[in-house]
Amino acid sequence: MKKITALLASAILILTSCSPSINNEDEVVQNEDETQQQNSIVSSNQLSDENYRTILPYRPSASRGVITNQMGNRVDIDEMETGLRRLSKEYFDPEQYFFEEGQYLTSDMLYNWLDTYPTEEELEAASEEAAEELKLALNPPLDEESAAKEDYENNPKYLSHILEHNFLQRNEDDSVELVGASIGIALKSVFTYEVDGNTEHREISESEMMEKGQEIAQTVLERIRNIEELSNIPIMIALYREEDQSSPVPGNYVAKTGVESGQSTIDEWETINEENILFPSDEAEEKYYDTQQLVQNFGARVEEFFPDYVGVIGEGFYINEELQQLTLEIPLEFYSKGEVIGFTQYAVGLIDEMFQDYYDLEVKIMSNEKMESLIYREAGSNEADVRMFDS
Repeated sequence: MKKITALLASAILILTSCSPSINNEDEVVQNEDETQQQNSIVSSNQLSDENYRTILPYRPSASRGVITNQMGNRVDIDEMETGLRRLSKEYFDPEQYFFEEGQYLTSDMLYNWLDTYPTEEELEAASEEAAEELKLALNPPLDEESAAKEDYENNPKYLSHILEHNFLQRNEDDSVELVGASIGIALKSVFTYEVDGNTEHREISESEMMEKGQEIAQTVLERIRNIEELSNIPIMIALYREEDQSSPVPGNYVAKTGVESGQSTIDEWETINEENILFPSDEAEEKYYDTQQLVQNFGARVEEFFPDYVGVIGEGFYINEELQQLTLEIPLEFYSKGEVIGFTQYAVGLIDEMFQDYYDLEVKIMSNEKMESLIYREAGSNEADVRMFDS
């Protein structure tokens, strides 16, 4: 395994009480190969005990940019990344492990995997070397230049992206080595395609997605084990179900599995019961009526202050049908900084009065697509943190 030699530094930084606490930081030498070394910092800076520390300077993923080219919804991109970190904590303790973006699944590798499997005609037309690369594709065969509607319907693209996270641990000899990885596999709930000038949508049920996703995950694991650095470490794999490209809320992870060191076969999958819910919506009305009413009542109280506002938009994050975080966005038109301050104070009072404290609560006060102020209250706290932003 790649090792990073670490030398203990003696600097202690003192920050304000609202900033993350920082212990000693360690200077490291990161061995890229036998002839090059890079001086780095293993930071002790943690936003909280639940966040991973990172190695600085921050090394971007070896597949940087692929996710934005493959997933059509920004909210899905964000949730896939943050959700994979959240799930990883069960397998890789943030107090013991450092986080690093994936360094072993490269852009070229992923683009080959995310492609559609070649048709017989494409294989016959390709050189031997090119044909071997084409066969790495994990989506069903589909020649989009000549495909009819029936071809798209029978062979939808299931796989959108594969995300890698790495976890490193300090050894007794003051070195740091790769000791684990998490792999997120993004799968479509709706396959959108164009044929004869028309845009069509092919719904993919969760059961169909799960069947294909598990097959893809097994193949991905086998390929990962052929990468030297990933061949003998524990790996967590999670399946992510995307939302439609136009959805204002993201999809969610639906299943996960842990694979022991050196193991190349997935044994069992564990269902993940997470969901992101839009408020107000028909789904919220049906599944979480009380929270829907709370958001609507909050909106009615906002209207007492600003009669012409357009409505509160909310997003709730649930695990096992228990609300974990509620984010509210209030779009308003302000004419002075005094109005912003006055309304923010009013909103803080409404939060204290109306919202229970067993979940994280975030309220964004917006004007002209710019955030004017942010109110955040952590679960279990009886006091909100308020941030005002300059114009």
